[in-house]
Amino acid sequence: MELDFTFFAVAVPVVLYAGIDKSGFGSATSVAATAFLVLILEPAQAVAIMLPLLIVMDFTALRPNWRKWDPKTARIMVTGTAFGSLLGAGLVFWVTPDAFRLLIGVIALAFVAIQGARHGGLLSSARQMSDWLGYVFATGAGVTSFIAHSGGPVASIYLLSKNLGKSTYQATTIVTFWINNLLKVVLYLWLGLLGWETALPTLTLIPVAIFGTWLGVHLNRRMPEKIYFTVIYVFLTLTGTKLVFDALT
Repeated sequence: MELDFTFFAVAVPVVLYAGIDKSGFGSATSVAATAFLVLILEPAQAVAIMLPLLIVMDFTALRPNWRKWDPKTARIMVTGTAFGSLLGAGLVFWVTPDAFRLLIGVIALAFVAIQGARHGGLLSSARQMSDWLGYVFATGAGVTSFIAHSGGPVASIYLLSKNLGKSTYQATTIVTFWINNLLKVVLYLWLGLLGWETALPTLTLIPVAIFGTWLGVHLNRRMPEKIYFTVIYVFLTLTGTKLVFDALT
């Protein structure tokens, strides 16, 4: 892995965006960060570099959201995502780099499709889901989080049905993936995904991660969500399509 101009030209805006998304928009489009990095890195390198940065973002965002989460919903999410991460760790044993790209690409495109269905009225979140469905979606979020740090979109399907307030929704998301990311460190070390090769690029990007998280808190109140998400959906569709194409050719 070379820390050249191409690496920083892609990694800096990606990490900045990931910090803004995590602290300002509840990891609503978290799959984009990993998907964009996979364009220049091997999938295993991309997820390994992002994990410590996500934990830095979690700690930065946790303080202003401390104890604002919904306790029952948080327990369901933490339990389910932990189980999903264990399933994700088992899945990693069986996937090749191209299969990894395919999974990330499919997750990205599926996310855009889910959001399109929600905005089109085909997927309603007006009715609260039961607890057992919460565990199902949390498990799915844990699997996608482990593979591509993209648990936010799957988790949001359940969380939005709970009709939580904006601050409660944000805090519940943050505490869920803070705990889940700490568990993923243990699993990533066990699988040999974290090492000295990924440590240096991670360290160089920590200031960007902290700044992005701080920026997200402030942009949450100022940036029109429609513009933000529209731009991300377009780029995510293009990126997901390219990853699927590269994996299959």
